[in-house]
Amino acid sequence: MFEVRTEQYNGPLDKLLELIESKKLEVTTLSLAEVTGDFIDYVKSLEEDVAPKNLSEFVVVASRLVLIKSKVLLPNFELTTEEETEIKDLEVRLKIYREFKNAASTIRGLYNKNQIAYSKPLFQNLPSIFYPPKNINAETLQKIMARIFASIGEFLPKEEKTVKKVLVTIEEKMNELLYRLGSSDSHSFHTLRQGKTKHEIIVLFLAVLHLLKHQKIQIEQTGSFDDIIIKNSPNYEEK
Repeated sequence: MFEVRTEQYNGPLDKLLELIESKKLEVTTLSLAEVTGDFIDYVKSLEEDVAPKNLSEFVVVASRLVLIKSKVLLPNFELTTEEETEIKDLEVRLKIYREFKNAASTIRGLYNKNQIAYSKPLFQNLPSIFYPPKNINAETLQKIMARIFASIGEFLPKEEKTVKKVLVTIEEKMNELLYRLGSSDSHSFHTLRQGKTKHEIIVLFLAVLHLLKHQKIQIEQTGSFDDIIIKNSPNYEEK
């Protein structure tokens, strides 16, 4: 019910669950944070001819994963009530999706066995026959199916939201940091984050981690939760 399937790719929850299960993890906030990078790499690999509506679903899930990873990396990072609800909603939806996917796999296996019904030995060699109740007709079946579809609809999002925020990429923040370090030997993270929005601070912190990973910068922190000092790396030469 949550899966969007085309010839090119599966839906975001399907891919997210695949990444988690490949690492043999349970669906938790920590596991979602662990596969954030892999999921974003997958989104970048999607072909350009993917419908914008379908691609937007991947972007929404990716943004929530970045929020989860930022919360894990920054324990003191405070989230709004809406953001906390969105994180919990993603975790719950993923667990529900796993249950439906497992159930679908079981039903498919049973159907492929071509053993739709079981009977007593007396009827073992007789053909299968469907005995509907006397009050069943096309109108009754239509009403029953309508109630089933209505109950499934309770699991779907109740409203659509349009995101109008300006996106700041990690690459932009990485280039900004390197440019700043070109005119000054060091900068403090506290100074760099001043005047920026919560989302910009998250992207800035992730940019610092990426630059540190590739040994393009050095950082110093004298104690837990002290300011982070960012310096040029002597091993890095700008090309």
